[in-house]
Amino acid sequence: MTQKSPLATTLEIASPTAAKKARVFSGIQPTGELHLGNYLGAVRTWRQQIEEGKDETMFCIVDAHGITMPYEPADLRKNIDAFAIDLVACGVDPEKTTLFVQSDVREHTELAWYLAAATPKGDLERMTQFKDKGEGKDFVSTALFTYPVLMSADILLYKATVVPVGEDQLQHLELARETVRRFNHRFPGEIFPEPQPRLSSTPRIMGLDGESKMSKSKGNTITLFENKDEFWNKLRTAFTDPQRLRKSDPGRPEICNIYTMHKAVSPKETQDDVVANCTGAKWGCVECKKVLFENFDKELVPLRTKRAELSMDKVRQALGDGASKARRIARETIKEVRSVMGLGSLAQE
Repeated sequence: MTQKSPLATTLEIASPTAAKKARVFSGIQPTGELHLGNYLGAVRTWRQQIEEGKDETMFCIVDAHGITMPYEPADLRKNIDAFAIDLVACGVDPEKTTLFVQSDVREHTELAWYLAAATPKGDLERMTQFKDKGEGKDFVSTALFTYPVLMSADILLYKATVVPVGEDQLQHLELARETVRRFNHRFPGEIFPEPQPRLSSTPRIMGLDGESKMSKSKGNTITLFENKDEFWNKLRTAFTDPQRLRKSDPGRPEICNIYTMHKAVSPKETQDDVVANCTGAKWGCVECKKVLFENFDKELVPLRTKRAELSMDKVRQALGDGASKARRIARETIKEVRSVMGLGSLAQE
């Protein structure tokens, strides 16, 4: 049984009250087309929250986070479009939620600068993702070091009360919560609420190499909408239990990434069959992957169909409408922040 970190437990206890409608905010970095890790770990949960309709939801393509590492501008522009159309195809419906691109709302970066004044350098030095992404690189940008402040700004700009996160993002969310406490203590008005996590119930999806989280930069992904043959060829070669060298060797589903994916997409009875046939050495790994592929296909066929029917022009228009809605909220927050911090000219009020 996996134990949760003390931080995760503490944050879950402090959940928003059911009486007040939550404002949910989450963002996703446009690194190309959506892959299985994006979909299973975040986007499918977003769709469920939108369909439930219990909360006010805002979802953002965080392109300003995409420039913290070396990149090509043309690729970033293409990736924003690709992510946008993929998100809509997956059920992030712009008519039911606010979907927009981060840099279309300039208040994100404005608030990030203001929050930086309330964020100690030592807090940023403890961020593990900065160490992971910057290690061994010839060029490490200041933006890579400070991007957790921008992440805090993304959330606080909309006074979000709930942020869907995986365990690997809890450190950044706790920074945002600490920033709220510092800012509200330093400046009058209690402007920002402390955002609470909504931990995903989806198991962490590892990459095809079985060594790290699924990530395009590591080349260990399966793109969500690639054709069936390419999808199967990648899934067929995915890393499994290293001790299972022959079909006659009993497997250990609890350490196998293929079984983790089964838990995300396959019915309970199929999961039980996988465990029985793997531990009993009745199935080989390829047979297990074929069943997984069939269940992926059942879920993805409707999404592929919807994606083929979408117009990029209409998706871009929806992003513009979403940015307009987001700006209305953002401007009010920035007005409050500038006022309590003593910024600006009285002529601008």
